[in-house]
Amino acid sequence: MATKRRFFAESCCHKRANNGNLLGNNAPRYLPGKTGDYMPTPKSRGSWLSAADLYISKSAPFAQPILFHLREVVHEAAPDVVEEMKWSRPFFIYKGIILGNISAFKEHCAFGLWGTEVAEALRADGVASKEAMGTFGRITSIEDLPPRKKLVAYVKRAAAMIDEGTRTKSLVRQPKVAKPALEVPEAFAVALRKSKAATKHFDAMSPSCRREYIEWIADAKREETRDKRVATAMEWITEGKSRNWKYEATAKRA
Repeated sequence: MATKRRFFAESCCHKRANNGNLLGNNAPRYLPGKTGDYMPTPKSRGSWLSAADLYISKSAPFAQPILFHLREVVHEAAPDVVEEMKWSRPFFIYKGIILGNISAFKEHCAFGLWGTEVAEALRADGVASKEAMGTFGRITSIEDLPPRKKLVAYVKRAAAMIDEGTRTKSLVRQPKVAKPALEVPEAFAVALRKSKAATKHFDAMSPSCRREYIEWIADAKREETRDKRVATAMEWITEGKSRNWKYEATAKRA
């Protein structure tokens, strides 16, 4: 039978902030002991989140030593890291920027180091994997990870990119590329020219709303279907309604 794991914390040393963080030099750290227990080890300058403790304790037995190992690695590599819960899992925040996160699933764990530059370096070393969420693929044991020394070096590299200003944001969103304007089907254009009210409403709609009507009519395979859609579109547009007004009304009621 597997040894039951216990978690030790020196509660008298905890300094609890209003947000639930366990702060400063008195925060507990854990490593597997010889008997399979997790024992306190030297402290970190960053913060340890009680909600992250709870997340790990509720994870599957196989996942707990993995998550504690990864947590230790991150705090060793970046002592000033702060823990936060985002999307229901523990995240590591370094100087206000997401450094990484850990996750536990039914049969595997995941560890993500954020930043395209870090991902490129890990791919070059052959350790990055797209097999699962995170940077290192499916993790079912500590042996699935790079050696601790190497793993600490990767986290230090990720933190250094924040220190150096290479990474200044947690998420870098790709700029949206404007879609080219669609040609209005002739039958629809003729109908619009015959109705000043419909034309006024149609011109006042957002580009996405206009596109929905144009694509809906243009996708009609038969002339009969196209004409019905034009007639329906003209009725709705005259009333100031979008193509999907029925669904929008349902969402508002909900």
